Amino acid sequence: MEGQACPRCKTTKYRNPSLKLMVNVCGHTLCESCVDLLFLKGSGSCPECMVPLRRNNFRIQLFEDPQVEKEVDIRRRILRDYNKREDDFETLDDYNDYLEEIENIIYNLANNIDIINTNKRIETYKRENREIIQRNKTRVGREEIELTELIEIERVQEETRRQELVALEAEQKKKKVRDKEAMIDELMFSGKNATEIVNEYAEKAEKLREEQKKVPPPVQFSSGVKFGRDKDQVYLPVPKAEEGPLYVHVLPKLYMLGPTPPTVDDIQKKNYLAHIRQETTAERAGGYRANLACQRALQEAYMGLYFSSADM
Repeated sequence: MEGQACPRCKTTKYRNPSLKLMVNVCGHTLCESCVDLLFLKGSGSCPECMVPLRRNNFRIQLFEDPQVEKEVDIRRRILRDYNKREDDFETLDDYNDYLEEIENIIYNLANNIDIINTNKRIETYKRENREIIQRNKTRVGREEIELTELIEIERVQEETRRQELVALEAEQKKKKVRDKEAMIDELMFSGKNATEIVNEYAEKAEKLREEQKKVPPPVQFSSGVKFGRDKDQVYLPVPKAEEGPLYVHVLPKLYMLGPTPPTVDDIQKKNYLAHIRQETTAERAGGYRANLACQRALQEAYMGLYFSSADM
């Protein structure tokens, strides 16, 4: 917390818990007070790199590392135009090359590498693929609308079902109260045997409980929304194997091509850990053990020591 500080006024989260750090398009941070002061007239320069900025270029910092904020902003901006899909390419290799080009562009912009030529590549791509970009934006917008509609339908159905169950439970509670009052009245004013009356109403209560068990459980909200508008489409149950376990774990075979590393017990007994820092209590609680880390390091060191071209 103390490491989060405004580079201009040096205010930290430790001294001011309500401190709001804001990040701009060049990846440098300022607190909200400094942004309001420096960009009082709406525009100015970044105190770190002197890039011209406007007040609306700043946004609340979500990540501790401003470089991450910068990359997220660049990625969001680039993917608005680089929105081709796999079916827009003839082969999978072409699609993978396209994805690699996107990552190279984002990396260059995030790390200030060859900014001018990278921006030229972006403008050239936008000019040559204007129709595809616009078509994909329209397609994404249409799918988002359909998804929103389907989620709303599920929400309305779930709310209707919940209200029906609430009304049914309320009616059953009222029926229990009426039956109880009727039993008391019959015990007070009827000439029948009290045991018979109690048994009769006990049978009625048991039937009521059986009816309650037959009521189907409320439908839970499903994230598996059906794309499209086919209202008759249903989900089929996942088939289950009638015999045997659902899954059997088989330990993978490790091809070392080198000496066999010592076991975890040998590492502990033969003093391998003499010059290795022991894990802390917090690390141990998280599942980290020094002997496991030592064994992993030895596996990586031994692996491939016996390798030769004849093994290929």
